[in-house]
Amino acid sequence: MSEITIDLRLVFKIPSSKLTINGLIHGLKESSSQIHEAIITTLLEAIEMREVQRYINKDPMRYRKNGHQSKPRKMICSLCTFSHRFAQLLDHKTGRSFMPLAKALSIPAHVHFLEEALEPSIGLCTHVSYRRAAKEIDRIQDCSMSHTTVHRRLQGFAQDHEPFDNLKKRPFRFLLVDGAKVRLQGKMSKDMGLAEMRWALASEGPQHRFEPVGFWIHNDWKTIRKDLSKRLNYRKLKILLSDGAPGVEEALLSKTMIHQRCLWHGKRDFPYLLYADGLKKVEQQPFVKQLNAIPAMIMTKGQLEQLRPENRPRVEQIMKQTKQEFSELLNVLHPDKYPKARTYIENLIQPVSTFLSWWLNKGTTIPLNTNAIESAFSQVNNRIKHIGRRWSDKGLLNWLKIVFYKIFKPELWSLQWIDNSKQLIKIKLLNIDVTYRWSEAIT
Repeated sequence: MSEITIDLRLVFKIPSSKLTINGLIHGLKESSSQIHEAIITTLLEAIEMREVQRYINKDPMRYRKNGHQSKPRKMICSLCTFSHRFAQLLDHKTGRSFMPLAKALSIPAHVHFLEEALEPSIGLCTHVSYRRAAKEIDRIQDCSMSHTTVHRRLQGFAQDHEPFDNLKKRPFRFLLVDGAKVRLQGKMSKDMGLAEMRWALASEGPQHRFEPVGFWIHNDWKTIRKDLSKRLNYRKLKILLSDGAPGVEEALLSKTMIHQRCLWHGKRDFPYLLYADGLKKVEQQPFVKQLNAIPAMIMTKGQLEQLRPENRPRVEQIMKQTKQEFSELLNVLHPDKYPKARTYIENLIQPVSTFLSWWLNKGTTIPLNTNAIESAFSQVNNRIKHIGRRWSDKGLLNWLKIVFYKIFKPELWSLQWIDNSKQLIKIKLLNIDVTYRWSEAIT
């Protein structure tokens, strides 16, 4: 550990009248890049001289000064744009020249934009287009970069990070799955039509939030089950939550799990099945009201969380009444006249009231629906469908990794820009000594 003192003298031109606090701050903001550039280039020069001398002192017969690079290298960080002409050493043992400063500070080769300069623009891409993100960072930080640079570096960043590794030790209990249609494009922006994008989230229990554990495009539920079995301790999962999409229960439900259908989806999807059976909206109303009046279908999360052991008789009565009223609904849904709606209700009866039997057996709550979790995905779906429009499957999966860190696990986002293999070593400011003097008399 060593200390360095930099004597920095700043001269500002102060208007004698009409200066406001905004003018003062704005002028200082415009000057900050010049100030940072001066500090950075001075530090680079000082560290470089120290490193060169360290190598020569270590083995003067092996290392010899070999001038500087022919051209200064331009680099862009979040503070400013700066240039440095790297000093070179000749290693007689290998016969090659190298740059001590680049090696000492782990400066990447052939890169103008340093990683931390791209963090704001890549983060913004979860909400806006690549082009808009690049323009916004240029406006805010005066750091001009093309949208293609942002896209390329985002893809590289995502490929270097795998957020769903090492989940086997996590004690996940609840598994939630869902999906949405996305439009894909192939080479030369060829429209590849619609594809199914699917995702899974898991939670460690009632008091824990759900977090993504996988994204897939063009994969069926059986393939997703195999992938999840590799990522998670699947045997410890107890509850599967879904909207009842075809194939979900058959593919993902294990012998140790039970299925909870989303109440919100259960009520929302029923009219579509009635319409498929030929009923217009007005004709659907008696059936819809009958479904919505079933006790289990009108339970809320707040009501469930307020239940206490002494409420057990009440819950048992709700269970009994729920089965009875579902049976009454089936009686009016004649199989010949309403085949699709009847089949839907038959498949809905058991999994939609799982939360009640779980409370009776375990005394704890589970989520009743998935719409609260889907609200977090609404901004993701909006970005995918209304801003991106069309995606390559690889590009979309890489973008979804950024979404995982930025939206669902924001506490991990800044950590991804640090070398996780070791603690980030930083310089530390020890002291600031500031004085001032006017160059002319104040009148």
